[in-house]
Amino acid sequence: METLTANQAKTQFGDLLLKVQRAPVGISRNGKPVAVMISADDYSAMEPLRMELLRQSLKRGLADLDAGKVQDGDSVFASMIEAEGN
Repeated sequence: METLTANQAKTQFGDLLLKVQRAPVGISRNGKPVAVMISADDYSAMEPLRMELLRQSLKRGLADLDAGKVQDGDSVFASMIEAEGN
């Protein structure tokens, strides 16, 4: 995947729009990746997949709740604090 700096993306925005029609383009700031720009078609194709993943996660969470596989927040945080102490 091609990567541009944030400054390059800003100064070459028209070119960037053409590039993302062919493939995603990464954008970095201070040498660190901060974004990936994709075409509107790619986004439209990905959105139903993201929603399906969300539905599946919600379904699993509700099944866990029905099965009693839950913990209250206080006990989760207490075990995390205890684990940090060890």
